Amino acid sequence: MIYELEDTTKAAPLFDGWEETLIYSCLQKVMGKVFVTDLDEPKSAMAFVGCFALLAGEPSEELVRGKPEGFVIMIPQNESWSFLIEKCFPDAIKRTRYAIKKDTRFDTGFLKKKVAKLPSGYELKNIDSEIYDLCMTNPVTASFVCVFENKEKYLEDGRGMVILKDGKIVSGASSYTRYKEGIEIEVDTSEDERGKGLATIVCAALILRCLDEGLYPSWDAHNMISVKLAEKLGYEFSHEYTAYEVSSEYRTH
Repeated sequence: MIYELEDTTKAAPLFDGWEETLIYSCLQKVMGKVFVTDLDEPKSAMAFVGCFALLAGEPSEELVRGKPEGFVIMIPQNESWSFLIEKCFPDAIKRTRYAIKKDTRFDTGFLKKKVAKLPSGYELKNIDSEIYDLCMTNPVTASFVCVFENKEKYLEDGRGMVILKDGKIVSGASSYTRYKEGIEIEVDTSEDERGKGLATIVCAALILRCLDEGLYPSWDAHNMISVKLAEKLGYEFSHEYTAYEVSSEYRTH
């Protein structure tokens, strides 16, 4: 049997040394859940938030097969977990993702200069109640806010910035998830608006907003384009890691 763990401190040792803010979100019970096969003395655990499932401890086939329904990005702690994922889901797509260091010291002057380069005709705004509603009108922009339980929860815990053109969101950077000390950044720009530096501007604005509030703006990269953008903003690359995309259903990230 698979159970949702209420006392997440019992699973915390299984994730020791794994610097991933999605895990922090779950263990801190800010958002997401932790699943185990033993409620009293868990030896295996799955931290699940958004569409990410991070697997730690002793490899458990039961836990792998018991993943939440729909599209899930499964991240193994080690090769033994990878073997089980490939065994249970032979059609899973194996990807390389890119971890970014978590101790960046940002040059705020540089970031402010980037924000100041917002082109004429574009408007930079916080994701407030009105912009939240606008985000939810489009499946692409909904990803900026939809991992949070509801609008109230996003407005309380989430942080985000968007760039508008003619009343339409053309670029945005937002908290895909939240943990106590910071956020995990999600960024996207409309295809027809790419190449104008909008992603750099909106990310710089969000980073500055986080720093003003004492929050750390964590970054994890899906591809090398994301890595290059992160480095432009002052982050440093850490290492590659393996992830598995399971099922071909609608993805949220």
